[in-house]
Amino acid sequence: MILSTTFAKLKEFGACESGYKKLATHLGGITKYGRDKPINLLTILDSNGVKDCVWALRAAVEPDRDKIARLFACDCAESVLPIFESEKPDDPRPRKAIQTARDYAVGLATQEQLAAAWAAAQDAARAAAWAAAQDAARDAAGAAARAAAGAAAGAAQSENLRKYLTGEKP
Repeated sequence: MILSTTFAKLKEFGACESGYKKLATHLGGITKYGRDKPINLLTILDSNGVKDCVWALRAAVEPDRDKIARLFACDCAESVLPIFESEKPDDPRPRKAIQTARDYAVGLATQEQLAAAWAAAQDAARAAAWAAAQDAARDAAGAAARAAAGAAAGAAQSENLRKYLTGEKP
């Protein structure tokens, strides 16, 4: 399914001025393009990048937007999971929470199961944060690793989002 929005919807949801103007310029101006003409989210991805495209999901008019947003969030969380698992290799809670969120997105888990998995993952994150606070050197290394992982994951996440928006499986 191709998701779309409009300039009117983007404005209604409070799009940032710089992103809104960048997209308008890319499409030849709002007056010329049309305030209510559908804008494919792939166009926003190509024009403005991943961050603006993910933000624009909230202004998409199709009901699959929540599913796509949840699946993409799972991809992002999964991409940094090795950082957590390197510190806590025997703690499956974050991985299980991500899988439960994926299952929920496709109708295979209940909201109660999702809430329970989320609570368990939060407990795991708090425990990991406490351990990291006890070792400042490891904490600094973790921050550097997260930054490096985020930079490296940018291109891959952009491609995953493109696949969700075109209906392919990443």
